[in-house]
Amino acid sequence: MTAIDPTAHLTAEQIEELGHELDAIRDEVIAGRGEKDAVYIRRVISAQRKLELASRGVLLFSIFPPAWLLGTACLSVAKIMDNMEIGHNVLHGQWDWMRDPKIHSTTWEWDHVSPADQWKHSHNELHHTYTNVIGKDNDLGYGIMRVDEDQKWHPFHLGQPLWNFINACFFEYGIAAYDLELGKNLHKRRRKNPEFRARAKAVGRKIRKQVLKDYVIHPLLSGPSFLTTLAATFTANLVRNIWSHSVIMCGHFPEGVQVFERRSIKGETRGQWYLRQMMGSANISGSRAMHFMTGNLSHQIEHHLFPDLPSHRYAEVAVKVRALFEKYELEYVTGPLPKQVFSAWRKVFRLSLPNKRPGVKTPDREQELVAA
Repeated sequence: MTAIDPTAHLTAEQIEELGHELDAIRDEVIAGRGEKDAVYIRRVISAQRKLELASRGVLLFSIFPPAWLLGTACLSVAKIMDNMEIGHNVLHGQWDWMRDPKIHSTTWEWDHVSPADQWKHSHNELHHTYTNVIGKDNDLGYGIMRVDEDQKWHPFHLGQPLWNFINACFFEYGIAAYDLELGKNLHKRRRKNPEFRARAKAVGRKIRKQVLKDYVIHPLLSGPSFLTTLAATFTANLVRNIWSHSVIMCGHFPEGVQVFERRSIKGETRGQWYLRQMMGSANISGSRAMHFMTGNLSHQIEHHLFPDLPSHRYAEVAVKVRALFEKYELEYVTGPLPKQVFSAWRKVFRLSLPNKRPGVKTPDREQELVAA
């Protein structure tokens, strides 16, 4: 964490009162969910499927440059919609209240190499429970980056800008890898664990399915446009991966976002959990179209406070949440996409280098950060 705790001025009573006020905001949205919300998500799913089908049709003629450009652009947008505004949010259970088996977190599978059930465990159960807690939240630095000045530096960290760029390009595979906790499970004895082997096989099956769909079946259907359709699909996946990585990094890694020690969450109350979500997330400002293309994760603060609320309601919630930040004298970290991307990457580069002036660490703090 930063040397100065930005929440130190709050009393325990104020933190719990903040929790009650946030509960009230959540309860109001839940009580107001209805047909208008259901129509929204059904329209989005319908539009995404039509757009993807149209882009696949255009790419049958991808041997012609205009068709390649149009098909690739539309397929990129369709894949972003599937992952961000639809898949991510459906798998959070945001639409389970509709009781529609076609739009339910227990039945949905997305255009992604990470199986939905594994992603839900690592993301919903771990990341959202232990947001920005070093050694507990795998989304924090994706297991390959130094994320805090007090974390012990190793020469390996010099390469973290490169590791982060590679991870961005192949982000869906990076997610599958840390869903599997691949780093710690590569040990020979852990690889033989039946549970790990079953999960690894499931990932392998999902990868084969995705590769067959994207890089074999659809290109073959294009006949003479096989190679150009193959290139178009690869480009669309690349665009989707870099976009989703950028959005997620901007929500968790810019300057001003706090990280936390494992011991800090011992005995954590509901109010304290809310406060950690507020201080461990950042927003991206922009137009309605930009918010839609981020899956409304541009409202990352609101999403972490209320991960099960319909994503298109975050904009209205944000007004009330920001008012609470002002009331309790907390910093609401937000900014346009270029600013947040620059801030996050600057932090990646800064933490790739050893500290000029090592921070003062307690023995417990040092041991905890080294273990992480």
